Amino acid sequence: MTPRALGALLLGASCVLLSGCASLSTLLGGTPPVPRSAAASDVPQKLAYELEVQAPSELRALLLLHLDLARYRLLDEGQALSASELARLSTAAPAQARSLLETEGYFEPQITLRRESGAVERLILTLEPGPRITVSAVQIEFSGALQPPEGEASPVDAAERALAERVRGELQRSWSLPEGKPFRQSQWSAAKTALLTRSRASGYPLARLAASDAELDTQARSAMLRLTLDSGPLFRLGELHIEGLQHQPASTVQRLADFGPGTPYSEKLLLDFQERLQSTLLFDRVSVELDTAAGSSTGAPVLVRLREAPRQQATTGLGFNANTGQRVTLEHLHRKPFGLNMRSRSKIDYGRDLRSAELELTSHPQTDMQRNLGSLAFEEDRSSSTVNTSLIGRLGRLRERAQDERLIYLELIRSRERNGALSADTGALSINSQWTRRRVDDKLLPTEGHTAWLQLGLGRADNSGGINGAFGRAQLKLGWYRPLPKGWHSELHLDAAQVLVKDGISMPDRLLFRAGGDNSVRGYAYRSLGPTLNGRDVGGRALLTGSAELAHPISNNWPGLWGAVFVDAGNAAQNFGELKPVLGYGAGLRLRSPVGSLRLDLARGHELGRWRVHFSVGIAL
Repeated sequence: MTPRALGALLLGASCVLLSGCASLSTLLGGTPPVPRSAAASDVPQKLAYELEVQAPSELRALLLLHLDLARYRLLDEGQALSASELARLSTAAPAQARSLLETEGYFEPQITLRRESGAVERLILTLEPGPRITVSAVQIEFSGALQPPEGEASPVDAAERALAERVRGELQRSWSLPEGKPFRQSQWSAAKTALLTRSRASGYPLARLAASDAELDTQARSAMLRLTLDSGPLFRLGELHIEGLQHQPASTVQRLADFGPGTPYSEKLLLDFQERLQSTLLFDRVSVELDTAAGSSTGAPVLVRLREAPRQQATTGLGFNANTGQRVTLEHLHRKPFGLNMRSRSKIDYGRDLRSAELELTSHPQTDMQRNLGSLAFEEDRSSSTVNTSLIGRLGRLRERAQDERLIYLELIRSRERNGALSADTGALSINSQWTRRRVDDKLLPTEGHTAWLQLGLGRADNSGGINGAFGRAQLKLGWYRPLPKGWHSELHLDAAQVLVKDGISMPDRLLFRAGGDNSVRGYAYRSLGPTLNGRDVGGRALLTGSAELAHPISNNWPGLWGAVFVDAGNAAQNFGELKPVLGYGAGLRLRSPVGSLRLDLARGHELGRWRVHFSVGIAL
């Protein structure tokens, strides 16, 4: 069916419902005119008559949308509207308008229609809505398991009665058409639907409205609303029925269900379980639902339908980063290595300035979404005159939630720094705790909310040419996102860090700080900002950087392409007293893609007096 024919069908059906427009064909004799809007048709149209609606703006929009008299103003060329049909439309308009106003709570409107002759006849519909009916009282009664008890609760059913009392209170408090609100038919229907939805999600999936009535008193201008909700029985969860497993054990699924047989059902309980299964990355598809058709409310089966992700995946990539230049990557993921219930990830990243290889093993998550992990990584950083080579081993425990993560780990680092013929070996053993908090509207493309990342560590450092000793390390990253008027968006970022260690104790470069680059102070080279020692760059023990950015879509035709202006400032130093922030500023483009925000920036380093291009993919913490 063509869009034109479909539009005609829908409009015609509306006419039948509102005022019996099926008589048009008979009255006109022959092919009836089809009401069309000028914007919805490429066929030349003509104005059959002019219509002016004099009413409050909200009601005027309602009438112009639904009145037959409004819809039949435009006719296709070759069609005609007879005088008798125009008279019929004019006669029906006040009654039709009155019916429309009743749905908005106006039952005593004053409606007049005046016709003026001319080259094109003009019709003027004047409306005074009069007083509006408001809700005077709401009476919600319950039957079934939600019916209030008449006597004292026995010890056997005391918990169920307490649950029913809590649900009754929540349903009454959440009622969306309370006393004092204007009565609208659409809101009355929506409120009843919401009441049913909440009761079914709260443990009573067979809930239904046994009765509902809106008693309207036009003289008192009030509406008395009465409802009876038959909740049906309280459902309790039964055994898990798992479908779709091939290689992964059922115990992995069962472990993530933080409920057992007999637990009162709630929609949130199953949705949280479904989300935990999805976050394991073991399954491509997850569906969790209650089987209400099983015939038992005391132990309804929980149906878990899964499709396992491939046991092995390999990905390759070619890329370029303004910080470290061109690179090639190879990554392999195994979801059951050596037949063990764990996940392994190995990755090789070979770039112009940064090269690394990593192997990570993680266990399947426990009930509280905690996973044990172990990793071994090799890194070589050639981005400065000093070549830093590091071997890093980690053992820890990770807890992942939808918005928060917590990682506690023991880390061992062995590092070598080479500058020409000179070299130095350093190492560190530390225990660390790391927290990530996300409260954003979109993890990849945030426009509103905030993020926070905090890392704290304690350890002992050793080196080949100096003294050994203890150290403490802390780093905090904050992000803030807000939409502004007229389509503008703002971002603020802060990164502050410090290492507490006695003078003379050398630390691995990986645990020190430098600034500059795409995600730091733009306008300066990657890790080029920091203290120097004997003419060579060294990592600092203190870091402070900040960034402010404003962005706006460039065109309505390209809503994902934004222009941006920004200001960055910061530096790294041996301590905060010596830290002297430098300034960078510029403009850029943002392409909001499914993998994150692709950013191309032209930034000027104020201290250098030069411009620099930055390219990166930005993802929220």
